[in-house]
Amino acid sequence: MECTVYIATSLDGFIARSDGGLDWLPEPGAEDYGYATFMESVDAIVMGRNTFEVALTFGAWPYEKPVVVLSSRPDSLPGPLPPGVRTSSGDPDAILAELTVAGAQHVYVDGGVTIRRFLEAGRISRMIITTVPVLLGSGVPLFSGVTRDIRLQHVQTRSFPNGLVQSEYRVAPAPR
Repeated sequence: MECTVYIATSLDGFIARSDGGLDWLPEPGAEDYGYATFMESVDAIVMGRNTFEVALTFGAWPYEKPVVVLSSRPDSLPGPLPPGVRTSSGDPDAILAELTVAGAQHVYVDGGVTIRRFLEAGRISRMIITTVPVLLGSGVPLFSGVTRDIRLQHVQTRSFPNGLVQSEYRVAPAPR
């Protein structure tokens, strides 16, 4: 099972403002930074509750793939859930085992806490991180709270005319 992170951060490492705001991201335009191609390769999405609630504000539900929303309080999620969305409070291994049985081979992992949980469990194999040239000063950090060194192998870096820089990494296996 391949698990990939595809996320944008500010130059100072935040994935959202402290209130969850994403107004600092570039407006959608002609360039999708490889997102459509990436999404074509994905069989399922695992996201945290906060990320799910932000996605609900986008208007129409943006995902056609099965989505698992991680929450320790699934009963308090805003409902009804969009088609193809289910909740779980399981650990990464249990969630991925369920998705494997359902035929998933490539999972998109999204949301700060969820990404950290999957990294700690050694389940992230690839990360595509797009850095937006803006300093927020504070907000929701992408990697805060990681409790061990996680070695990365650089695959490639692309730059875009608007100043965004996208780097892809393979996550090195944890030493045994």
